[in-house]
Amino acid sequence: MYHLSNFPKLKPIFMAIWLLLIPIASTACSNSDTEMTADSTSIISGGIPVVNKADPGNLIIYSGRGELLVGPIIQQFQDATSINISVKYGQTQEIAATLLEEGNKSPADIFFASDPGGLGSVEDMLAPLSNEILNLVPEWARSSKGKWVGLSGRARTVVYNPKNLTEADLPNDMYGFTDPKWKNRIGWAPTNSSFQTMVTAMRATWGEEKTRNWLEGIQANKPTTYPKNVPQLAAVAASEIDVGFVNHYYLYRFLAEEGETFSARNYHPSAGGPGSMVMVAGAGILSTSENPDNGQKFLQFMLSKPAQQYFARQTFEYPLLEDIKTNPILTPLNEIKKPHVPVSKLADIRGTVNLLRETGVLP
Repeated sequence: MYHLSNFPKLKPIFMAIWLLLIPIASTACSNSDTEMTADSTSIISGGIPVVNKADPGNLIIYSGRGELLVGPIIQQFQDATSINISVKYGQTQEIAATLLEEGNKSPADIFFASDPGGLGSVEDMLAPLSNEILNLVPEWARSSKGKWVGLSGRARTVVYNPKNLTEADLPNDMYGFTDPKWKNRIGWAPTNSSFQTMVTAMRATWGEEKTRNWLEGIQANKPTTYPKNVPQLAAVAASEIDVGFVNHYYLYRFLAEEGETFSARNYHPSAGGPGSMVMVAGAGILSTSENPDNGQKFLQFMLSKPAQQYFARQTFEYPLLEDIKTNPILTPLNEIKKPHVPVSKLADIRGTVNLLRETGVLP
């Protein structure tokens, strides 16, 4: 477990939003129809939880999302509530496997996953969520069984170097990369959970045979294998490869740090399909949780306006609340031809891993 005591504070823009809500919170408390006592629990304006500061309790989070991305917002939740939080970080597949191994003896309260596939693989271990929480997000961004809820949106994309290629040089869907002209020019990260979710979407939309053909076609083109998304972007910018298959927001992190001269750009396949799918990172509460009330407060906080603004502005993801504006530098969601894949079909990660092994993509 890692205790969140040394995370950096959020950027000034987020803190400003938070401070603006303080007078709103005070008004909400003083005008409430139900008087709040010293040990009461409620949700104030903006969906921010208020807890009994004398005994706020604990919360154990198993996170398949990286500490760099979500550590600051988890720290902000701890600062706001005084709940004693500890986090175990790892890749979503690894965390899901740990949960399955621990079973009903798991100490975890929350599983915070990077994609629906990871959540779906342990869905039977999650407790039903209230409609109050589920209805905060669109239907496509939550469990069909009401067991987990999306917290932010992430689009799959193709990253390319504009000094070497134009969008016109790129195929209009992912299957085009099986063309032999892409030999020795592709990067991918087959162990990455988002990549595996994309392949699961291929199986759901293309069928098993075409997906197998795609995997074998890419394999025939001798792709360079990376452990995750960031090295692919760096390799594209350095002209070591021509294209990589990644999530959209990694590019914007590079651009924020290095400026517009960074030689990589995103391309959402114009014909749509699995290469343009939009996934959610989401979370659920373990049915064995010893702190389910704090788990609900965590989900409500992550779907509050300040937290959604954090995802939009600081991590360059798509917010899921309707009244939160998407970062203007992102491609609007309505311009991405994302496939309609029910979240229930994205849960079959085991079938995808089996296919990746059968085709030699994974050992």
